[in-house]
Amino acid sequence: MKKIVLFLTLCLGITVAQAQQDANVQLKGTVTDTVVKYVYLQKFHNKMFTTIDSSKVVDGNFNFKTKVRLPELYGLSVNTADSPLYIFLEKGPISVKLSPAKYYNNSAVEGSASQDLFNAYRKAEDPEISKFITEHPASIVSAYVLYRNWSYRLAPEQITQNIALLDKSLQNITYVNELKELVKVLDGLAVGKKAPDFTENDTNGKPVQLSQNLKGYTLIDFWASWCGPCRRENPNIVAAYKQYHDKGFNIIGVSLDKKKENWIKGINDDHLDWLQVSDLAFWNSKIAKQYGVRAIPGNYLVDSKGIIVARNLHGEELQATLKSLLEKQL
Repeated sequence: MKKIVLFLTLCLGITVAQAQQDANVQLKGTVTDTVVKYVYLQKFHNKMFTTIDSSKVVDGNFNFKTKVRLPELYGLSVNTADSPLYIFLEKGPISVKLSPAKYYNNSAVEGSASQDLFNAYRKAEDPEISKFITEHPASIVSAYVLYRNWSYRLAPEQITQNIALLDKSLQNITYVNELKELVKVLDGLAVGKKAPDFTENDTNGKPVQLSQNLKGYTLIDFWASWCGPCRRENPNIVAAYKQYHDKGFNIIGVSLDKKKENWIKGINDDHLDWLQVSDLAFWNSKIAKQYGVRAIPGNYLVDSKGIIVARNLHGEELQATLKSLLEKQL
């Protein structure tokens, strides 16, 4: 651990960030797999990667000179369907040894101080975010980690406090602006406030409106068939539904799926016998944004008037809360 702290401290001196600018990236590399024909450069946004350029692999080498926003997180892959190698690009030459078999285990990046800091962060034992930002206030990595790894773990006021620790050069970048918007959304979703209404299609394409389906207590459950933790939590939700449905407990599932067939299969496989809606937009789900959902499984429990009673109830906590509420009601 001492070595990691020392490495992070050394990185501080070489990761002074500057305001993001559009510039031609100097990115070249080699691919260890001789079968690979193309390498794809992907732009990160909202937990998703979109392909913005490709480079033909010639004699095992690839090269990008694409004009992109720097410094910022991008992805490199040999298949657009893959989860890519996360790579922080910045000004100056960067070289990559790309291993398609195991991107993180066998790939190597040289020339990016931000990448070095990101790799050190990943290897550390989940360092406390405020301490990390304080040590690296001007690094794009600090802003990214706060946005990606901590936004769903912190209360709105804590997010704001950590944003204030970031250098002025980072205050208007995409990650920070989205965090500021998230704080506004979460402030309106505190316990005791009214849940925002929504209308979305169910599995048959029929519109379902939240306010027209509130009775007793309703769990607005955010999940997806591709989400392992969601699928592991589903049996607990099913058990709660079976035990308390007749006493006034209902559920509306909101899926962040991308493909309808996968969504339907997940519902059937996990026996989710309640209303389900989705716009099949993945992390661009309108309802997820409306409710400030940055990680799944996630949920809001509301009463018959749509007032938020609790948030992110999982496992035994869901069962205990329902028992307490429904016993009071009776």
